[in-house]
Amino acid sequence: MLEFVCTTLPSRVIFGEGTSARLAEEVERLGLQRVLVLATPSRKPDAERLAAALGARAAGVLATAVMHTPANVTEAALAVVERLGADGLVTVGGGSTTGLSKAIALRTDLPQIIIPTTYAGSEMTPSVGETKDGVKTTQRSPRVLPEVVIYDVERTLSLPVPLSAVSGMNAIAHAVEALYAPDRNPVAMLMAEEGARALAQALSRIAAHPVDRDARAEALYGAWLCGVCLGSVSMAIHHKLCHVLGGLFNLPHAQTHTVILPHATAFNAPAAPDAMVRLARALGATDSALGAALGLHELAGRLGCPRALRDLGMPESGVDQAVTLTLRNAPWNPVPIEAEAMRELIRRAWRGDLPASALQR
Repeated sequence: MLEFVCTTLPSRVIFGEGTSARLAEEVERLGLQRVLVLATPSRKPDAERLAAALGARAAGVLATAVMHTPANVTEAALAVVERLGADGLVTVGGGSTTGLSKAIALRTDLPQIIIPTTYAGSEMTPSVGETKDGVKTTQRSPRVLPEVVIYDVERTLSLPVPLSAVSGMNAIAHAVEALYAPDRNPVAMLMAEEGARALAQALSRIAAHPVDRDARAEALYGAWLCGVCLGSVSMAIHHKLCHVLGGLFNLPHAQTHTVILPHATAFNAPAAPDAMVRLARALGATDSALGAALGLHELAGRLGCPRALRDLGMPESGVDQAVTLTLRNAPWNPVPIEAEAMRELIRRAWRGDLPASALQR
């Protein structure tokens, strides 16, 4: 019998097409008078349009968000928040922009309204990862959980297929680890399987027809479910490895998740057979010991995603350094985390080999 504790997180979600038009209504509902609109440099025009639509309720635009939420970028943003007297944050973009918003909220407790443009899922979590001196650390706090998330399918139509694919694989990673988390519960497991199914099917359709609105809606729906999973239960070795590798070598976040996911899944497969059955079913993969992991590897290949860390710019000489940092404050994991096993997992991911279970190493 599965015993569990299920805690639901308080967050308002608005889902549909054209829902960005409700931003002013939500700003007013929260009683905000001077919101700062955040974005990455490439999303600055979007942020400026949102600010213009908000009129006097917009304090300004700050388009400085970058990958992995560096501490120095957050410190500079905090100075802008104080100078402008901002009383809330509006974010348009992917995980990098959401990360900056959360880092600010962690220190100020300012309300946040997030408008995602990718399938990252971090908008549904009370967690924030920040990087300083090449080390990325993650912490959880109710202060960083956004008050409102506005999912607008129209804002994902222009997301390039390669970015859609790796962003979706990143979201599936949240579902995978939720299926074998020590604090999993029936609700999270249902959402994880359904989220993985929705994304796996939608991403293949998007690859063939990038502006298929139904496929984009299905992918965004799956990303929402996977994001809720990420915020509801603990993550294990997959997320630890991705944070270590991203922080150490400044690797692209979603691409790193995409490469590591089949290998971390295969590593844990012997200790999580029920999770593998659910995942294989969601992916339409063979129900075998490694069926789910191979299904993830094959899905990434069909979508044209990178499948080797060396292709992302990680040096082979960095393997041992990555192992050392992974073992430092190692998370709970279904299979014990040991140095040689981690070294072999990272080496296989670096080369782009087929995933192998812990029992095959």
